[in-house]
Amino acid sequence: MQRSPLVPAFCVAAVAGFLAVATHANSEPARTVHGSAAPAGASRPVANPTKPAAAGIKLSVLRTKLGTIVVGPDGHTLYRSNKDSAVPPASNCVRRCVAIWPPLIGTKAGLTAQGIDPALLGTFKRADGRTQLTLHGWPLYYNAKDKKPGDTIGEGAGEGVWHAVGPNGKPATAAAPPAKPTTTPSPSSDGYGG
Repeated sequence: MQRSPLVPAFCVAAVAGFLAVATHANSEPARTVHGSAAPAGASRPVANPTKPAAAGIKLSVLRTKLGTIVVGPDGHTLYRSNKDSAVPPASNCVRRCVAIWPPLIGTKAGLTAQGIDPALLGTFKRADGRTQLTLHGWPLYYNAKDKKPGDTIGEGAGEGVWHAVGPNGKPATAAAPPAKPTTTPSPSSDGYGG
């Protein structure tokens, strides 16, 4: 009985397909600004997936209850981790971490920043070989739980490790309310300074 040559070809194709899926499943998910990848389980859209990466990335600032924060091209909050390093820039967010904290992947080519000193922006090569954007040396991330622009659900996560980043690269902090003047009326005064 003669065997069809299609059976071995089919088996090779099936194994190759399985390996491709398995390899992709073990890779780090990423939030690409101008690509089609988004972290698993993230419901927010990727910013303009039809534009080529060469078109650049636009960062801007937004005033929130946390203070002035930096947001990505889609208006979603950018974060930094206290477990990372700014000098030299390095990320400690790998494997499962990037599913919750997708890195802002991109280059400085065409990068624009509104309300941020461009001299503070940079990049570094992650352990996986991708280029991640930094602000004052700190690697930048999104939080997969932030569903709409301006959400800051990731603030203080990881027992205070993760923070919305301010335009200076430090954790965003709300401005203290102006101090109320206190005057102690003198016994001969009516309390109005007279």
